[in-house]
Amino acid sequence: MSQPKNRMIACILALAGVMLPGLHKFYLGQVRWGLVYFIPGLLWATFPIGLLVRIASLCDALLYFAQGEDRFNTAFNPEWQTVAGTSSAEPEKIGAIATALRQLDGLRQEGLITDYEFEQQRRQLLG
Repeated sequence: MSQPKNRMIACILALAGVMLPGLHKFYLGQVRWGLVYFIPGLLWATFPIGLLVRIASLCDALLYFAQGEDRFNTAFNPEWQTVAGTSSAEPEKIGAIATALRQLDGLRQEGLITDYEFEQQRRQLLG
């Protein structure tokens, strides 16, 4: 699995897009958009298009900076949200869920609840 994308690096690369547009899009895994920015950005002969791409890079930098970590992660790190979940934000909640799952598994192993009931309760806890 790849590393999560860093919002500040994306901002810096978008600002660097004034000189070499599209770097931030490649960093964020948006290869097609990276090419859309990069190819016209290199063509100074197409002055209006090259200028617009550079302005778009500046706008992207401002957007990434203004949107905050949570919205940036939602947009560009969805796999890390599902894997890491809220572990950095709410460790005590995760600990409570883990404890409840252990207790629930103990009840299942003792035969006090069925496998079906265990699965329903497990889904409810993890839901």
